Amino acid sequence: MRHRVVVLALDGVLPFELGIPQRIFGRSTSTGPDGRGEKLYDVVTCSVRPPGPVRTDADFSIVVEHGPEALATAGTVVVPASYELGPVYEEGRLTAELAAAFAHVRPGTRVVSICTGSYVLAAGYLDGRPATTHWSSADHFQRLFPKVRVDPDVLFIDDGDVLTSAGVAAGIDLCLHIVRRDHGTAVANDVARRTVVPPHRDGGQAQFIRRPLPEAGVATTTAARTWALGRLEEPILLRDMALRESMSVRTFTRRFREEVGLSPGQWLAQQRVERARHLLESTDLSIDRVARDAGFGTATSLRQHVQAALGVSPTVYRRTFRSAGLRGEGPLRDGRDRRTAPGPPG
Repeated sequence: MRHRVVVLALDGVLPFELGIPQRIFGRSTSTGPDGRGEKLYDVVTCSVRPPGPVRTDADFSIVVEHGPEALATAGTVVVPASYELGPVYEEGRLTAELAAAFAHVRPGTRVVSICTGSYVLAAGYLDGRPATTHWSSADHFQRLFPKVRVDPDVLFIDDGDVLTSAGVAAGIDLCLHIVRRDHGTAVANDVARRTVVPPHRDGGQAQFIRRPLPEAGVATTTAARTWALGRLEEPILLRDMALRESMSVRTFTRRFREEVGLSPGQWLAQQRVERARHLLESTDLSIDRVARDAGFGTATSLRQHVQAALGVSPTVYRRTFRSAGLRGEGPLRDGRDRRTAPGPPG
């Protein structure tokens, strides 16, 4: 059976966030022997009430065809943002309707929030756990839920069976991360290509970059990043990247962090891990060759970086996603890295 994702549409739901799970999970397919993809997820939308209309924050309502009983069928529950959370937002407690709805959720179900959907999870799932939400709500969220370990600076946090994301587009990043965690990089990248979004933004990347767009006439670091991506297997020095933009190393480093939210070294390591993941999934190259082609140089360096980023060795990662993972079965069961490690599918 396909893994079922149930999306909970609350009154005041943001249509953009509501559509993310269907777009990402609903388009995720495996490639069978005949080259035709089979759907990996079954996505349904439900309400806290019997089937019927649900208000959105736009000038239209939507009609939801499933009631809260659908939550009992979920392997993953997704709660998108809503602007009508009432007592949840004001007092940190679930309404009777919400409490009754969540009573249907089976133990062990993976629960996910997008943006301020984290308020709903905080009322029952997040005490003592790390979580994030939209940066503009982070202070209020922390005051309302003091037992939650709030990190306002990241795109999303993966805490195994509970995952939270920042606002809007970070929900896309989190859903792609879940697909990658469940079925590997190739499947997630395929969905990203068809959705026309970047295939991977690390959960630890800065949520709020104060100057996301360069001022007119100000040089950016785009050309240097493009240049580096074309030669990841080669040694890449910071000064060489800076020269591509005719900047000093100091200016380039500052501008790079402003635009990307990571240092050049962190970004390079992330891109090389992604290259290694792709090679481990899609080729039979030796670990030594994967290390060289991904730019890590040695198998030891590759193991250190993959272990730090994913919580498993390259060999274990390959074995998982070249066998059970690509057939849609359970992925890796390791949750040591809170933000990026593969973990249980719920």
